[in-house]
Amino acid sequence: MLTSKDKRTLKAMASRLPSVVQIGKDGLSNPVIDSARAVLTARELIKIHVLKNADSDIRETAAALAGMLGAELVQTIGHYGILFKKKKEKSKFDFIKG
Repeated sequence: MLTSKDKRTLKAMASRLPSVVQIGKDGLSNPVIDSARAVLTARELIKIHVLKNADSDIRETAAALAGMLGAELVQTIGHYGILFKKKKEKSKFDFIKG
């Protein structure tokens, strides 16, 4: 579980990141989930973008994706969401307690 201080730090770091996972009208399809899993494993902190043509809500979609990946939903704002999953070994985010 992330503390509010950890979330604040992660939000600041993610503000400069491009969105690497885009969710369109197909929603959370298997290729999208697999892609998100691969990127999250490599980067630990990712930004997702729910496109305007998607029928789903950003909060519901980001929460569902976080649950599927075992990640934590840091924030949703507009059509964007931030997910975080710390690596067990060799993490760049060792300063995060959660």
